Order: sequence, then C-alpha cells, then structure tokens
Amino acid sequence: MTIERPNTRRQLLERMAAAGALAAASQLGLALPALAQAAGDVPMDQLLVEGALPDLWIGRKDAPVTIIEYASMTCPHCAHFHTETWPELKAKYIDTGKARFVLREFPFDPLAVAGFMVARCAGPDKREAMVDLLFAQQQNWAFKDKPLEGLLAIIKQAGMSQQTFEACLRDKPLYDNVNAVRDRGANQFKVDSTPTFFINGKKVSGSLSLAEFSKIIDPLVKS
Repeated sequence: MTIERPNTRRQLLERMAAAGALAAASQLGLALPALAQAAGDVPMDQLLVEGALPDLWIGRKDAPVTIIEYASMTCPHCAHFHTETWPELKAKYIDTGKARFVLREFPFDPLAVAGFMVARCAGPDKREAMVDLLFAQQQNWAFKDKPLEGLLAIIKQAGMSQQTFEACLRDKPLYDNVNAVRDRGANQFKVDSTPTFFINGKKVSGSLSLAEFSKIIDPLVKS
C-alpha cells in the first residue's frame, strides 16, 4: 500500500478525514471543547490520575518534584522548549533524581493529532525519542504544503515503515484517546494554551527558560 501524496494542506485534511482513525479530523476546530479561563493550582491527586492514554514518565517515581506538560506537536513554543530548555532541564533535575516528567497530548489541529499518534505507535520505549525528533524537525513537516510527506520522511529516519505509519493513522481508538487526553486537560485542568506545565500542581504556561523552572523547582527540592 502506498500513500497518495496530497498536494495541499487542505487535501491532507480531507485525506485524514477519510482515514478511519482521523474520521473527525476536518471537524477538529468544532470538536475542541469550550476553553475556560486559566485557573490556578490543581491538586496532585487529581493530576496524577491517568487519562485515556498511559502516562510515560521520565525520571524517578519518588522524585520530590513532578512536572506534567501539556503540549501540541505543531506548537512552535513547545518545539522551542523541547529543543532548547528540555535537555538542560532533564540534565539538571530529571537525571539527578530531583524531578520526574511526563508529556501529555494537547493537539490543537489534525497534524498535531497525527504527530502524537505516530509517537505512540513507535512504542513506549521510543515515544520520547520520536517526540524529540518531531519537535526538532517541526519546520520540515508541520508548516509545509505537503506535511504528510514530510512527516513520513522523518519517521522513516526513526525506523518506522510506511506500512506501520499508515496503519497508525487509521487507528481510530488511538485517535479518540489522543483527543480524550486533550479534552480532559481542557475541561478538568483548564489548559488553554501550550505549553502548559504543572509543577507539583502549580500551573505555569509558556516556554519557560531553565532559570524560570529553577525558581519554581529549587524551593520544592530543598523543602
């Protein structure tokens, strides 16, 4: 089976809508929940309840600081965080056992849904690497006239076959679950922009620098 190359972004969305997993993709703008105004802190016992997809944690389970990120694969600010700040944050806090981290899906458009689906289809042990790769290469697929072609080229670098890629995008339960994670974040935790972080329940939004993270994390580590 081969992919019929869409010539425009509109044709891509039409193709995604025709595929089983992305049947509602062209309606995504209508399907997004009404987003409430940003709220404050969220109790950790609520945040730590898993949603429609299992959380894939990075770091020690007993770390004193828990960081939960809601991100969109097509969000430039999210890409900036993951390419610039995340390696430093990981080295300083996650690798040293001071914090643990998880990224949860919050796609704002059909391409972001597709990116998250591909990352999940890579498998639990490769999801982080796939997310990093897609953020690093974001300009080469998310903002092109033929984004599906660019996405396929990138995932082939990671060893995923075209057949697996196509099957992944037709996975309707996975498609529904990615959107369910987003909807829960919006409805229950009042996430309305990306990236949004919850640091031991404290809600902060934007592509924070390492220094900004440190101002929040260091007192929690020392307490």
